[in-house]
Amino acid sequence: MGILYDARKLKAMEFLNDLCGYAGKGDDFANSLWTEFLNDEELYREFVYYADNHTFLDEMKISGYSMSDLYVWQMDRYNIVRELGKNPTACNKETLVLNAFMEMSNMKRDPETYVLRIESGKGNDRL
Repeated sequence: MGILYDARKLKAMEFLNDLCGYAGKGDDFANSLWTEFLNDEELYREFVYYADNHTFLDEMKISGYSMSDLYVWQMDRYNIVRELGKNPTACNKETLVLNAFMEMSNMKRDPETYVLRIESGKGNDRL
């Protein structure tokens, strides 16, 4: 009898590790996010879709916010930092994507706090 394994999970894990490498994220971040994916089928499905299509599925919504919304929120936060004269090299598309997935995971556990964080920046030039 042979060993059964899920090749799709291996491919997703490799993609996550590649993204983390491009973003300069360490193994701790990759392992933490992978654990979130394994414990949340809906978030994992979003990630697999992203891995295959390089865009968000946006089926998952927390308090009305989708993955695309969290990605844009990450971009807005980066733009404010850049306007203040700080330009971190770790802030690139891969970083924004990974942060959006982690934020969605955190938002699922504590939606009220994250809605306040997202909405507190609307209409403000500075945080």
